[in-house]
Amino acid sequence: MRFEMARHLNQLKRESARMAHRGAALGSALDRATLEAAAPEVPPPEFSPIDYVHFLLYIDAEIEHGLMVQYLYAAYSLGGPQVPEAYRAKIRGWQEVILGIAKEEMGHLISVQNILRLLGGPLDFGRDDFPWTTLFYPFPFSLEPLTLESLAAYVYAESPVNWTGEDADEVKRIVKEIAAEPHQVSALFEKMIRLVKDPNFIPDELFQPETWPYQAHWDEWGRGYMGGNRGDATGANPSGAPNVLVMPVASRDDAVDSLAQIAEQGEDTSTADPTKLSHFARFLKIFHEMKELLPVCERDGWRPARNVASNPYITADDGDVPTAARSCGRTMDAITNELTQRWANLFNVRYRMLLNFLTHSYDLAGAQGHVGPRSPRATVINATFGEMYNLRAIANILVQTPLSDDAHAAGKTAGPPFQMPYTLRRPMGEANRWRLHKELLLAARPLISELLAKSPETWHRYLKSMNEADHELLGLIDRILHGYAQTTL
Repeated sequence: MRFEMARHLNQLKRESARMAHRGAALGSALDRATLEAAAPEVPPPEFSPIDYVHFLLYIDAEIEHGLMVQYLYAAYSLGGPQVPEAYRAKIRGWQEVILGIAKEEMGHLISVQNILRLLGGPLDFGRDDFPWTTLFYPFPFSLEPLTLESLAAYVYAESPVNWTGEDADEVKRIVKEIAAEPHQVSALFEKMIRLVKDPNFIPDELFQPETWPYQAHWDEWGRGYMGGNRGDATGANPSGAPNVLVMPVASRDDAVDSLAQIAEQGEDTSTADPTKLSHFARFLKIFHEMKELLPVCERDGWRPARNVASNPYITADDGDVPTAARSCGRTMDAITNELTQRWANLFNVRYRMLLNFLTHSYDLAGAQGHVGPRSPRATVINATFGEMYNLRAIANILVQTPLSDDAHAAGKTAGPPFQMPYTLRRPMGEANRWRLHKELLLAARPLISELLAKSPETWHRYLKSMNEADHELLGLIDRILHGYAQTTL
């Protein structure tokens, strides 16, 4: 976590402990927030009330983003030829459940941006790059294969503050070995809900319902992600699994409801209603299944996850561990195989494209004067989904490609690096935002050409399809830019 954000988090840490104690007997984050509602709220030094709420939403956005990519990495690590045929369906089922949770985290990230838009705050699609921890993050950020230890961290992060019992004791014991002071995301939601609910803290006039057309809406972003329809070849996701939440907001009540639904989807302990199976409940189920399977794995000498890198990265300085990560005490694996580096470069470019398209979508909406399949907004949203599919395809290739040529790394594969771009700031002017999309597409072109020349033929069909899609998108962008040029003549 960047210092300029982390230095403000001591007070949140203290409040998290206090709420965990006082709210232990209450169920939902909304109930626990109500417990504190009567206490007058005062923002910490250097903040106005609305600026403090923006700050908390930024923290949550970066947590949602960080959890999403960690869950994706864990899911991509699962499976492989080392898994015996008899267990492949089960491992594939775990992968489908975790990918579904990651998609829900994407919905949380988008919905938080909607609340920021409503409250007049700048959007935040950022996160830190390398392993890090902070006083409020659930556990140290790390891209790693799925293990019982990493799974315990996911269970704890999504758990409600009143979680007790044998499972809780076991999970907390495991997590304490990897994080001296683990935290639960639910504590942050209690704080945000309490402040957003309070009209004395945020007056009505600071809510901006006119931003509704610029926010993300389900009919554009849902793409069939309802009732668990997000890839379920093995039937591991229960019938009627929770929906991906994409919630536009126009009022205080909308914002509170959105935060409460996000918190519930993460921490709810109910298992009676399959439409309410939370991240916590789904991760805990996989935790139990993995515990049962591990003795078989140890006996027969295999693991549910591939031997993939931990925190893979590409660098220009001969594989040296990034300075910012040296003091974290986490494993950092440099991708040094030349061909694998090109796939990782392509992954990073497409990841940057995804984040830029997402950010740009909040500038467009109905303000362009028209909607439709070829409108600027639709073009950006369709391109965002295209990059989601590209990232999954490239990640599946990276977990099968060698990390390095070093004999000591024999058998170890790379993984998707998810390295953040140098900036996510939007260019000044709408035409320049489209030009940035164009330049990133052009930056991907030589990487695709090199991979077509050097990669196994197995992956040529995908690379050619990407090339064709990029060519079509470049044509759309050129037409949009031509329209801007015509209006300035």
